[in-house]
Amino acid sequence: MRYPVGMQTFSKIIKEGYVYVDKTSYIKTLLDQGQFIFLSRPRRFGKSLLLSTLEAYFEGRRELFKGLAADSMDLDWTPRPVLHFDFNAENYSLDDGLEHRLDTLLSGLENKYGQDSRFTTPSQRFSYLIEAAYRQTGREVVILIDEYDKPLLDIEHNKDLFEKNQRILKSFFGNLKSMDRYIRFAFITGVARFSKVSIFSDLNNLDDISLEDAYADICGWSEEELLRYFRHGIQRLAEKRKEDFDTTLKELRDYYDGYLFTEEGTRLYNPYSMLKALKKMRIDPYWFDSGTPTFLARRIKRQGTFPPDINGKKCDREALQAVGLNDRNPLPLMFQTGYLTIYDYDTDTGLYELRFPNREVEKGFYQQLLKVYVPDTTDPFSPFDFTLFKTDLAEGRPEDFMKRLATMLKGLPYEDHKESTYRAVTFLIAVLSGTPALAERHGYRGRSDLEVFAGRNIYIFEFKYNKSVREAMDQIHSRDYAGRYAMDSRQVYLIGANFIEDADNRRLEYEIEA
Repeated sequence: MRYPVGMQTFSKIIKEGYVYVDKTSYIKTLLDQGQFIFLSRPRRFGKSLLLSTLEAYFEGRRELFKGLAADSMDLDWTPRPVLHFDFNAENYSLDDGLEHRLDTLLSGLENKYGQDSRFTTPSQRFSYLIEAAYRQTGREVVILIDEYDKPLLDIEHNKDLFEKNQRILKSFFGNLKSMDRYIRFAFITGVARFSKVSIFSDLNNLDDISLEDAYADICGWSEEELLRYFRHGIQRLAEKRKEDFDTTLKELRDYYDGYLFTEEGTRLYNPYSMLKALKKMRIDPYWFDSGTPTFLARRIKRQGTFPPDINGKKCDREALQAVGLNDRNPLPLMFQTGYLTIYDYDTDTGLYELRFPNREVEKGFYQQLLKVYVPDTTDPFSPFDFTLFKTDLAEGRPEDFMKRLATMLKGLPYEDHKESTYRAVTFLIAVLSGTPALAERHGYRGRSDLEVFAGRNIYIFEFKYNKSVREAMDQIHSRDYAGRYAMDSRQVYLIGANFIEDADNRRLEYEIEA
């Protein structure tokens, strides 16, 4: 079987015999939905392939759809002019990155439909192209816009450039409403909907289908689709791993499944990671290797969010659909970018509970967050290489773990010496060193700060800030955090720690009991 890893062109996949998971039944549903449609889904989730499929349909290339759902549906296959704008390929950290990309895209279309020297701005050129394509063909135009928000997400930390790109995009998209008499269908995709920065304020007839049940699995694969199209590949992977089919499927489910975009939807697999796993015959965090969420990690650090507080939080529907540059709450953007997903929905309160969708995302995000706090943790030549912390815990050397941690914390930049940073770094290192690791675990007398399970060892941590190690250790004993492990054969270590910070003294003190 040929797996289309990273391929986004529908015609190439069909012509060259790659596996194609049939989503063409959505064409009629989308056409019935309305004229202007928006869809938010995470990166590498099939949005570009969906647009390429729509482009082939609107170009009337019915031969590509033979045997697919759309071929047997009552659809109008009349070819129409398609204006396709892909915002993926550009370095938007440059001051003129967005202008350069728009000029490249518009110039390519002008070679086909012509241009008028009177119109010089991207907005004016876009309007002219829409009308010119309509007049030349006598048919209403189709507009497909892929990853509209990349020029914003790439420079989210640069306020001035963000606001500049926002103004350009607002003007560019504002044309769609005034040109609607020439437009048959417009479809905009992206990771996030920046409604709070008014990009779409002029396009008030834009229909957002991101949280609609009818489109829950328009991108991504259900387990039924996975087994229908890829059973042979899963079987081959199971044989390579020397385990049965169901065991391998469970591992794939734990690692790549779990995305839920509506309360009544189906949990979905990440297509990119699944294809990579089946092609490489290895289960690894491929999604993170293809691009890391640096902007999200920076925001969480900047706002002092404690990492365990990310998982399991709740928000309403309005928050899930609206993201702004200065939002203090990182959860909506994490949902739209795919780092959190819907875990549960309370019909009484209208609140969504958000959690990491799977192991790939949870582990990968924590590793990226740790890199933002302490870059040396991913340097294999550094004494603070993450794997050294992991070995300390796995081999039952808590003294080495705490000594390494205390030394690393002393090397943090001056501005990072604060309680939120100390707690976050300690949690991230510990949680990535043991499986599982639990923060603020409830017991019958209170909650322990952190419990880590590494090999044959259990570590119970209690942290204090500008207090004392003895107070931390007394709390572990008085609240009997270790009581639940009285009959456990593993070695239990109690660790009381106190972060000291004053004008001349920043250090970590600790005490260990076995």
